[in-house]
Amino acid sequence: MTIPSPASVVVDRRVEWQDTDAAGHSHHSTLIPGAEPAEAALLDRLNLAGLFGTIPRVRYEVDYAERLWFGDIATITLSVDRVGTSSLRYEFVVTHGEKSVARGALTVVQTASESAGSKPWPDQVRAALECSGRLPGERMVTSIT
Repeated sequence: MTIPSPASVVVDRRVEWQDTDAAGHSHHSTLIPGAEPAEAALLDRLNLAGLFGTIPRVRYEVDYAERLWFGDIATITLSVDRVGTSSLRYEFVVTHGEKSVARGALTVVQTASESAGSKPWPDQVRAALECSGRLPGERMVTSIT
């Protein structure tokens, strides 16, 4: 018997020129745009893409260990960490090859579009986030054989 695990996904993203700062390495502000494709892939795989526009970011934190440079391929692993009444906390790890580059967390809250404030997750959304395990990701091919 397998124990259900929270939804997670792995995506690769190339560091583009506009992601770098004057020193030539990735600018700290580019990790959120780097984590967002992973979130989009995760929600798409769960058939929850309709949540976009209703789940604004309310908290973001990151710890850096290494730099990424223009052209590097970063691998982002995004996992559901905790599902609250109306909030969702993701954790993410960014690696380049075998090196851990950064780790962080992103918290979103589901808003009620018809009124101010938040609204609780429907049971089926909560179940998908909490129990779907590893989902198919988006991996780059880095060499041609």
